[in-house]
Amino acid sequence: MKYNELNDLEKSVIEGKGTERPYTGIYYKFDEKGTYLCKKCNAPLYRSSDKFDAHCGWPSFDDEIPGAIIHKPDPDGQRTEIECANCGAHLGHIFMGEGYTPKDTRSCVNSISIEFVPAAAKKDAKTDTAIFAGGCFWGVEFYMKKAPGVRSVEVGYIGGHTKNPSYREVCSHTTGHAEAARIIFDPSKTTFENLAKLFFEIHDPTQLNQQGPDKGDQYRTEVFYLNMEQKATTEKLIGQLKQKGFKVVTKVTPATEFWKAEDYHQDYYAKENGTPYCHFYTKRF
Repeated sequence: MKYNELNDLEKSVIEGKGTERPYTGIYYKFDEKGTYLCKKCNAPLYRSSDKFDAHCGWPSFDDEIPGAIIHKPDPDGQRTEIECANCGAHLGHIFMGEGYTPKDTRSCVNSISIEFVPAAAKKDAKTDTAIFAGGCFWGVEFYMKKAPGVRSVEVGYIGGHTKNPSYREVCSHTTGHAEAARIIFDPSKTTFENLAKLFFEIHDPTQLNQQGPDKGDQYRTEVFYLNMEQKATTEKLIGQLKQKGFKVVTKVTPATEFWKAEDYHQDYYAKENGTPYCHFYTKRF
């Protein structure tokens, strides 16, 4: 089974069984509704309805998705370690008998070991959302705004480990964020699949950490899915491209918080009366 690529810090916790510093994880003070997945393999682990604040510095849950977690004695001989049942990723430790909630259980989880997927939008919603990263966000925005059914597009940063990064910080390659476009669309007029196809046709999904002359991890190709349907659709399209001979390197990742970019980046080509320099439409489907 192919697992998600981990950076050195993630490896030190998930594979090396380390512990991130308390009060630093992005999911410690985080209360959105959705599902928490394994960072290494994307297996669903916890529901937001089971999360509570134990004031301990790490995300805490008093229940887990059935069959998702393995409990095993920690090498220290005192604690109980929790691992992803699918891939063995180290998540943290579980404690019983503390009385925090009626379930009397506290799974103390490293934020760095998990990803969050927001609850799926209601089927009768008037709008839906897609988030794509494929090189300079100016070009992705340019083409997406022209697509039928699209209500609005804003550019920003996602997929990193710091809060509210600036453009300068993202370009320093220290935050881990990708330049991305968040598209709000009318599901009665278009679909996520239509927009995802367009995404794969306006950038080169075979270029790693680069689009044209722009090089760096912030220019990586990545789809940040908001529900499992978007994930399945994206993986299906990637499979179709690979069958056609394209060596696709696009990542498929649960969406984390999207940070809107500075105002001067919004509607850039419209304000400058210009056109993209590294994004071109190429029919692939």
